[in-house]
Amino acid sequence: MAAPLYSDMQGNVALITGAASGIGEACARQFAAQGCRLVLMDRDESRLLALTAELGAIALCGSVTEEASCMAAVDACLRHFGKLDYAVNSAGIAGKPATVTDTSLEAWQEVINVNLTGVFLCLKHQLQPMRSAGRGAIVNIASGAGLIGTPQLSPYCASKHGVLGLTRTAAMECATSGVRVNSILPGSTRTPMLEASLQQGPALEQMILNSIPCGRLGTADEIAAAALWLCSSQASYVNGHSMVVDGGTLA
Repeated sequence: MAAPLYSDMQGNVALITGAASGIGEACARQFAAQGCRLVLMDRDESRLLALTAELGAIALCGSVTEEASCMAAVDACLRHFGKLDYAVNSAGIAGKPATVTDTSLEAWQEVINVNLTGVFLCLKHQLQPMRSAGRGAIVNIASGAGLIGTPQLSPYCASKHGVLGLTRTAAMECATSGVRVNSILPGSTRTPMLEASLQQGPALEQMILNSIPCGRLGTADEIAAAALWLCSSQASYVNGHSMVVDGGTLA
């Protein structure tokens, strides 16, 4: 059996939200492969329980929009394992495409609540035990849409811009405490969320592919590999960074 890529991660504790599918699931699998002990959180209970059973992880069914659920996830780490070393905040939704003028307040609030307020609530409670321990690393999954305008996805775009500001602020606040906070900005990545959008027709997928210099969609595993590195000791001097992983799209 091959040695883990980051042997110093073995036995450490990782909390991953949005873990039942897509990037969150890929992160769960890659952190598990390093020998990490996992607490996985998602609101899709059936998929979550299947994954936690496979990986030998602790399941916490809940929504990142509920502070009690975010607190419970951190408490599960401390109760079962006595610490929290890493967190990947991956829960997110795209929302329905609409222009700014056609976006309802309810549609706006739904996306902001999951993508931005959810990250805030997770950070708020994840940082406390990490700062007390004097060590830890958090990765927030943002989007390339956090750097550019995205027509017909104003709530999504605004939420991801917000995640970058929140990440940088938390990183500055924790800079002397031994805790690092970074974000990843994936480009178009083949996940269930993107697949749902591609149901609009093959023309949309081709348009997306035409915008990617390397000519293909990213994979969830490629994004998870970046999250794994950012949490590892190999990235010990990386803090407050927004890592673009998009095949060169924004370039």
